[in-house]
Amino acid sequence: MCQRRLPSVCSHRTHLVRGLLAVAVAFGLCGPAGAKPASPERPVVIELYTSQGCGSCVPADAFLAQLAARKDVVALSLPITYWDMLGWKDTLATQANTDRQKAYAQAMGRGGVYTPQVIVDGIKDLVGSKEAAIDKTITAREAKLPDVPVTVSLRAKEVHVVVGTARTKPNRDATIWMMTVRPRATVKIGAGENAGRTLTYRDIVTEIKAVGLWKGKKVTLDLPRAATGSGPKDGITVIVQQGGYGPILGATPIDWPSPPR
Repeated sequence: MCQRRLPSVCSHRTHLVRGLLAVAVAFGLCGPAGAKPASPERPVVIELYTSQGCGSCVPADAFLAQLAARKDVVALSLPITYWDMLGWKDTLATQANTDRQKAYAQAMGRGGVYTPQVIVDGIKDLVGSKEAAIDKTITAREAKLPDVPVTVSLRAKEVHVVVGTARTKPNRDATIWMMTVRPRATVKIGAGENAGRTLTYRDIVTEIKAVGLWKGKKVTLDLPRAATGSGPKDGITVIVQQGGYGPILGATPIDWPSPPR
C-alpha cells in the first residue's frame, strides 16, 4: 500500500541502525507494511443526483449519508426536477441542480442523465448505489488529488473567500462555485415510487452560484451573506472547478452557524 549478531562490535552498529530507522520513520521514509498514506489536504467532492420520486435512489441516499460522516469527503445531495412527472413533485429539487447534471453529461460526452448518479470530484460518474466502486474511485482520486487552497470565513455581513495561487499552472480557467447546503431534511412522500415512505436526506444543495473565475493566481472575494440564499442552519461549500464542469481543483465546506467576526 524494515537483522544482528555478536554483542561486541555489532552492538554499536545495531544502535546506529536503530537510530537511522527511527529518523526514517519520523520523516515517513519507512513504515509498517500496509500503512496508509497521509490524509489528503482537502476532501474529495461527491455529488449525488437524486429524486424523491425515484425508488432506486433510496440506497444511494443512504450511502451518501454514510459518506457525509467522513472527513475526507464532501458529500452533496442535488435533487433534480425531471422525475416530478412520476406523480410526486420533489420538495427539495431545483432547476439549478438539474441544469448542473445536464452540463456534466455534456462535458463528459454522455447521451443523457439518470438517477441515482454520483459524480466523483468532477472526473467520473457512477451509479450512486455502487458503494464499492465509489469507495475505490475516492481512494484513487486521493492518491493524486489536486489541491488549490480555498479558505472560507464568515463575517458580520459577508462571506470571505480566498482561492490561493496554483502550485502548477492550470490547463484552463476554473469557476468558483458557492453552494448553499441544508444539513438535513425529512420528507413524507405522498405519491410516486416512494409513496408512503418518510425519508431523510443529508447535505442538500439548495442554491448554486458561480461567484468568480480563477486563473491560477490568488483571488479574494467578499460576498454579501444576504445574497447566499441560506437559512439560519444552512452551511456553504465553495468549489473551484476547471472549466465549470471539469475536474475539481479545490473545495472547502463551512457550517453556517459559525459566529461572525
